[in-house]
Amino acid sequence: MASVVANEVNDLSEVTVAHPVSVENRSVLITGCSSGIGECVAHGLHQRGYRVFASVRNPSDRAAFDAAGIECLVLDYCDSASIKVAVEQVLEKTDGYLYALFNNGAYGQPGACEDLSREAIRQQFETNVFGWMELTNLVIPVMRAQGCGRIIQNSSILGFTAMSMRGAYNASKFAIEGFSDTMRLELAGTDIHVSLIEPGPIESEFRANAYRAFRRHIVIDNSVHRDRYKKMIERFEASGNVLPFTLPPEAVLKRVVHALESKRPKIRYPVTFPTYLFAWLKRVMSDRMMDRVLRRAG
Repeated sequence: MASVVANEVNDLSEVTVAHPVSVENRSVLITGCSSGIGECVAHGLHQRGYRVFASVRNPSDRAAFDAAGIECLVLDYCDSASIKVAVEQVLEKTDGYLYALFNNGAYGQPGACEDLSREAIRQQFETNVFGWMELTNLVIPVMRAQGCGRIIQNSSILGFTAMSMRGAYNASKFAIEGFSDTMRLELAGTDIHVSLIEPGPIESEFRANAYRAFRRHIVIDNSVHRDRYKKMIERFEASGNVLPFTLPPEAVLKRVVHALESKRPKIRYPVTFPTYLFAWLKRVMSDRMMDRVLRRAG
């Protein structure tokens, strides 16, 4: 267990390294910047000298970035036309060069697997998977042509550890992990690096957005899980309810900086103690033992 904590400390120190690309060419497209991780990373990289293109889904969220001098555009993962237009706008402004993409925009759809409609699952994957894949596939040829690039995917602890009542979100993050691992193999021999960020609980609007998705798609009255749902609602509505080991979004920013600036970026960047802990438990426990731990944790 001590080594798990030590890894957390060591990772936090590995953030200042040589960068092979000049500052004026360090352009990065970041999605999901309206709040939380995306907003923090956009401002943090802007202050560090990157040319940041922050994308938001709602046009009304652009004003704050305009005021901060950060270039902002509208990108909706559920809309192919929006994705293509956003990429065209970025490339037009950078003379066809894009150093990095940080896929971040996502939401969680709570609910037991048996209570999820096809439409609820479709919406989860449109935003959390299909949009990411489409956007990434548009920028890979650009990075191939320029001879380098960084693709950073904001996954989750739930991208390798499934927890109950989060089936749609678990599946979407497992999919991103598989897609990213495959891309890494296919891009071998190029200077295009693919990294996964795997946060546990981070201060953000994630829980509030998840609660809205829950109310939109889950009907609790006739569900065998209704008592559990009632407890979930109590937790969602409790003021000041913060999960243990929650970190500010700057913890993710540190990993993104390393993934952008290291000559040898890591394949996976755990963030928060629970991510390190569960990754370690999965290595040392049988599946059935792990299930018992996850039932208690969930």
